[in-house]
Amino acid sequence: MSPLDAVMRPLANVLNRNIQATTPARELCEKLAGTVVAVRVRDTALARWFIVHDDHLELTTDTDREPDILISGSLLTLARMAGVPGPSGVRNGSLEFTGDPSRAEEFQQLLTFAKPDLEEELSGVVGDIAAHRIGEIARGVGKWGREASAVMGANIREYLQEESRDVPSRYEVDRFSVSVSGLRDDVDRLEARIKRLQAD
Repeated sequence: MSPLDAVMRPLANVLNRNIQATTPARELCEKLAGTVVAVRVRDTALARWFIVHDDHLELTTDTDREPDILISGSLLTLARMAGVPGPSGVRNGSLEFTGDPSRAEEFQQLLTFAKPDLEEELSGVVGDIAAHRIGEIARGVGKWGREASAVMGANIREYLQEESRDVPSRYEVDRFSVSVSGLRDDVDRLEARIKRLQAD
């Protein structure tokens, strides 16, 4: 089983169960029936297709039909599609939807309506209290990861700008931009003066 299959098959099963349980998702499924959605891992040959039927999504490894919608992103981003609404992935650029814009938006809504509640999924395995606790831990780890990433980014930026001097500071870039603009204006004035002299 390929890494993409390992991610997509369980996701398809959960989405189909939630489509059956959610009226807006069922209605969108009926509306999108016949739509082909290609899912590709960015910068790889890994790809799978969803075919939307009246009441479920079919996952297939091959189809000769052209996709109406193409979803591409990293394997990690695609794996998180089950837990993170599509629009946030699109906004931050980690997930890309292309194709028919109205169908892509409706498919995004279908995924949002059908996406699982991870705590609810876990509660069937480990019980309500443990699932809630695991959810809190996961949210805490996610928050810590985002904060650590922001701090690390700031530290690397400061090191590159202040210590190693490999990257200019924002002040230096702004000053350089002003100098370039001034030089461009001087060249424009010189060109205008030369044209006036040639005309005389």
